[in-house]
Amino acid sequence: MRLRYIIAFALCCVITMTTLVACSISYKFNGASIDYTKTKTIQIADFPIRATYVWGPMQNIFNNRLKDVFAQQTRLQQVKRNGDLKIEGEITQYQQRNKSVSAEGYSAQTELSMTINVRFTNAKNHSEDFERTFTATAAYETTQNLNSVQEELVTQMCKDLCDQVFNATVANW
Repeated sequence: MRLRYIIAFALCCVITMTTLVACSISYKFNGASIDYTKTKTIQIADFPIRATYVWGPMQNIFNNRLKDVFAQQTRLQQVKRNGDLKIEGEITQYQQRNKSVSAEGYSAQTELSMTINVRFTNAKNHSEDFERTFTATAAYETTQNLNSVQEELVTQMCKDLCDQVFNATVANW
């Protein structure tokens, strides 16, 4: 009787392993939904700063991050012109404002925000083309000096903005 259970268990294991080896399912965890048989290239233009208030390094931080996101999370080849996908735009706003007030009536937190305008063109499917603005924010304690936290906050906002652009263009979320 015990031998019969051992043989049945072994047979089930063999069938399960054979099924697992024969079937393969592919999942992408980066969220990109690109048909690489049709779409092979992407053109990402540098976003100039058109905001009245600026912090010099934010343009390079944003532009490099945007190109890196597409290089790391897709198989699209980045080209200078005539890309199957085209992303262009500008940094339109960079500002700070009081976010919260302390019990004494003074500003307790300041919110920094960054807004970009994006024009996306899909040469393979123009129904996906759009022009849209994206905004990211980050807060810091008013007791801190903006110069001491600005790089970290801008880097955080650029990451958020690039994720928003990625999701809107190739993740179809």
